[in-house]
Amino acid sequence: MNPQPTSMMPIPTPQIRPLLERYGLRATRQRLGLAKLLFGKGDRHITADVLAAEAHGSRIFASLATVYNVLNLFAEVGLVRSFTVEGKTVFDTNTTEHCHFYFEDTGAIQDVLDGKFAGQFVAPEGYEIAKVNIVVRLQRKQDPRA
Repeated sequence: MNPQPTSMMPIPTPQIRPLLERYGLRATRQRLGLAKLLFGKGDRHITADVLAAEAHGSRIFASLATVYNVLNLFAEVGLVRSFTVEGKTVFDTNTTEHCHFYFEDTGAIQDVLDGKFAGQFVAPEGYEIAKVNIVVRLQRKQDPRA
C-alpha cells in the first residue's frame, strides 16, 4: 500500500532513496537524480521538458524519454499527480486532492488552496471518485477604458 497523498516541503537528499522505496520503486541512479531535482524544492508543477533541462544543467544525464518514463512511473505509483494543460502534461508534487489555476498570459500554474472545487462531486451509484483534476483557466480582465 502506498503512503497517503501529501503536500511536500523540500525533501533533503538523504531522504530521497527511502521515499522511492516506500513507493515500491528501485532507486536507480537516474530515478534518484531526477527525484532529487523534483522534490528538492517542495511543491512544484513541472513538465518533463523543464525537468530534463534542469537535469542537464545539473549534469544528470537522462534522455528526455527517460525523464518522461520516470515522471509517468512516479505518477503511476502516486508519488506525483499529472494533468494536462495546453496539450502539455504537468506533474505536480502535491498529491493531495486539489485544483489548479492556469494563468493564460504567463503559463504559470498555481494550486487552488481553499479546495473549493475538489470536494464538490458525488459519484454515481456503484462508482467512487478515483481522482479529480480541475484546471481553472484565468485571463487578465480587459480594461473597460481601453
